[in-house]
Amino acid sequence: MSTKRFALKTLAACALAAAALGALGTAQAQTKLKWAHVYETSEPFHKYSVWAGEEIKKRTNGKYDIQVFPASSLGKEADINQGLTLGTVDIILSGASFAGRSYQPLAVSYFPFIFRDAEHQLKYAKSDVFKELAKGYDDKTGNHITALNYYGARHVTSSAARPVAKPEDMKGLKIRVPDAPAYLAFPKALGANPTPIAFAEVYLALQNGTVDAQENPLPTIEAKKFYEVQKNISLTGHIVDSLLTIVSGQLWGKLSADEKKIFSDVMQEAAEKTGREIIASEIRLAEEFKKKGNNVITVDKNAFREAVLKSTKPTDHGYRQQDYDRIVAIK
Repeated sequence: MSTKRFALKTLAACALAAAALGALGTAQAQTKLKWAHVYETSEPFHKYSVWAGEEIKKRTNGKYDIQVFPASSLGKEADINQGLTLGTVDIILSGASFAGRSYQPLAVSYFPFIFRDAEHQLKYAKSDVFKELAKGYDDKTGNHITALNYYGARHVTSSAARPVAKPEDMKGLKIRVPDAPAYLAFPKALGANPTPIAFAEVYLALQNGTVDAQENPLPTIEAKKFYEVQKNISLTGHIVDSLLTIVSGQLWGKLSADEKKIFSDVMQEAAEKTGREIIASEIRLAEEFKKKGNNVITVDKNAFREAVLKSTKPTDHGYRQQDYDRIVAIK
């Protein structure tokens, strides 16, 4: 009997040891990843990055544990782009303007008035020209673009003393733009004085009068509370902006074919959800800003477009004319 009991105890001990080793193997197999962006936790970009992280974890049976770092907590936009190469971040949301520093043709989507509206840009996200530009970036950097997120139409906000109602009102205006070359075409073409300032520092710069104006989509103007320090909101819609979801080459190279599909599918779903939420909020916010006491100015967008195109063209900024023409022609 004692021999039998000993054998049973030995079997039980072996089973426990095997279970412990199995659990250890699972823990070791889990890969922790960092996803970084510069937006507030209240914004859809953050909400759907968190959703995507949880969804990827679920669809890979817990293999990938993604932590999202919002609000420039891992650095400014230029820093997190560099972080993909340095290995300090694994996934980022970034404007094509910043990704375009590595592959300039990608930033052609920032040429003023290239897109008619949000739907035009969403069609671009599925187009051959976007796929070709994204591949050019991938080949140049080794990183991989998985999705394009609609960010919103950019509008000019300005101090009480400098309302912008027509192209001539931009002359001499000291306007904050992101620290990327793609944003310079619009203000420069209209004689403004573009001043690059990091995103996290814009509110203070507007408050203390370092600059007269800035430009961003309405949801960003709300999230960053720029409306508190800028009386005028001019609906110029000069750039229909986007964010790219980018996976570092180091991570992408380690993923199996099935995992690559999961990452791509989830990130594209997150981009779709983000875009739809932003479009809905843009419609709502123009009225809300009026109720807050802001001077919301409806401008003649064609007048702005013609004034810009009279002064500059895509090739002046290092973009390829054929890419511009193909994007404009998307119906």
